[in-house]
Amino acid sequence: MTVQEELFETLAQVARALGSGPRLAILVRLAQAEASVEKIAETVGLTIANTSQHLQQLRRSGLVTANRAGKQMIYRMTDERIISLMEMMRNIAESNIAEMERLVSQLFSYDDAGGELLPVTITELRDGLDKAEVTLIDVRPTDEYVSGHLPGALNVQLDELESLLDTLPKDKEIVAYCRGPYCALSHKAVEVLLKQGYKVRRFKDGYPEWKAAGLPISKTVDSVTADL
Repeated sequence: MTVQEELFETLAQVARALGSGPRLAILVRLAQAEASVEKIAETVGLTIANTSQHLQQLRRSGLVTANRAGKQMIYRMTDERIISLMEMMRNIAESNIAEMERLVSQLFSYDDAGGELLPVTITELRDGLDKAEVTLIDVRPTDEYVSGHLPGALNVQLDELESLLDTLPKDKEIVAYCRGPYCALSHKAVEVLLKQGYKVRRFKDGYPEWKAAGLPISKTVDSVTADL
């Protein structure tokens, strides 16, 4: 095998690691925050043993690394450019694979026959936040929110949403976001709030894409929120 062939084979190793739905789901989870294998398995709906196998392949391909914390191994994504790579994969698939349109449309279980609920783009969201015209809610689990979130976002769990309706304004647009464009949490939040008469849309992307774009984020440390 020539050096050039070896180089292409090494690149192919990365491609093979990405060529798995479960492994892509694991990377999406790690794009939110580092996590133990148990937490990752819980999020992506796999057994711990299966999750561990996928993580080992991701480690061999240089996409994931791990450090020991006590008795646990804590995994994290090695490079935030992986988020941009997955975004590029998504854009290519949505542009060239007809099946993607059908699958993406199934994420919207609420009625939008008029097509009025186009998702909010990064540019629109930045403008709305700058003008204080938007209330932003982060519907991810609390541990992910604490590790990093969009500035000013309120962390609202789906199972708490209806009990917190009185705290949300009806005179401003609410924008819900979660782990990324295919995350069902923001879609469900939009559905709940629409039924209650709120003006609401979802952010087209999610926390990882916002961060990968170099936009400011906040982290919650000992109940104090710090902007980065």
